[in-house]
Amino acid sequence: MRDDFGRTPDGTPVRRHTLRAHGITAAVLTYGCVIQSLRVPDARGDEGGVVIGLDSMEDYVTRSRYFGAVVGRYGNRIARARFTLDGRDHELPRNHGRNGLHGGPLGFDKRVWETLEVDESRIVLEHISPDGEMGYPGELRARVTYTLVPGTDGGELRIDYHAVTDAPTHVNLTNHSYFNLAGAGTVDDHELTLDADRFLPVDEEFIPDGKPEPVADTPFDFTEPHRIGERIADDHPQLKLAGGYDHCYVFRAPAVDDVPVPVARVTEPSSGRIMLVSTTEPGVQFYSGNMLADAEYGRGSGLCLETQHFPDSPNRPDFPSTVLRPGEEYTSTTVYRFTAGRPTGEAAPQWP
Repeated sequence: MRDDFGRTPDGTPVRRHTLRAHGITAAVLTYGCVIQSLRVPDARGDEGGVVIGLDSMEDYVTRSRYFGAVVGRYGNRIARARFTLDGRDHELPRNHGRNGLHGGPLGFDKRVWETLEVDESRIVLEHISPDGEMGYPGELRARVTYTLVPGTDGGELRIDYHAVTDAPTHVNLTNHSYFNLAGAGTVDDHELTLDADRFLPVDEEFIPDGKPEPVADTPFDFTEPHRIGERIADDHPQLKLAGGYDHCYVFRAPAVDDVPVPVARVTEPSSGRIMLVSTTEPGVQFYSGNMLADAEYGRGSGLCLETQHFPDSPNRPDFPSTVLRPGEEYTSTTVYRFTAGRPTGEAAPQWP
């Protein structure tokens, strides 16, 4: 189903497409590839929303903190908003202090994407980013495919990213959905497991300031399940700096042959909902919603698991490369699978 959602400030119309499969329903906007809503059943079979979404285009223009959007060309931060590629210096807009964040102030999250294909459970959207857009070299043709896969007690949301370029550039696409499996309140009682034994500490500008460090014996260790609110107020300098979790985790087992591997599990006890995340990416930015300050969605109202390459990779040759060259294809896949166990403390399926 398609309906009109409004217009951007320059008058461009925005469409909303509603996708359905057994056990899962999603509403997708052509503005920013935004996942406006995602509905799955709880342990009692009652369907409810599990992502933060807004009701109007005006809200997305004035209130959104990247809610549900695809961010790019480069998700996360680039130090000093500049990089050198093949001997050429490139300056980007500074939209996070001295640094570049999520592709700049007019990144992919602010663009109206073209709908290439759509059916009941799948949509393909495209943005052609011209050479020099937000300072990035090369014309980049980016496509995002959202596919809903049916399930017996939930379903899957699969996100496939694809891009090609006509000149060397950097690409790091991700989705910035804020999840709340209870549908309301904070995510403090959500239980998180991450298959990551290292994380990237950051400086006061949220730029990685060294190599990945072990999570063992720190409040950043989610290799075993922990409530998000359990240690968030601990006296750890990285938690105090970020006001909570806003860090990139490095997965233990990288994907092979572009097959997504299980990397995260989120459980919400009151609803019994469980979210299992698989990806082809080497890391994930876990953000606990520390800076949310909206009247409707305050601090900790949602959590982000932004599967991606590492922050500031264009300036860090020791990190996995994000360079894309002509003749190459950028591909990335992340799958969010939803199921339900027993609510409020009863035994639930285990991961991995």
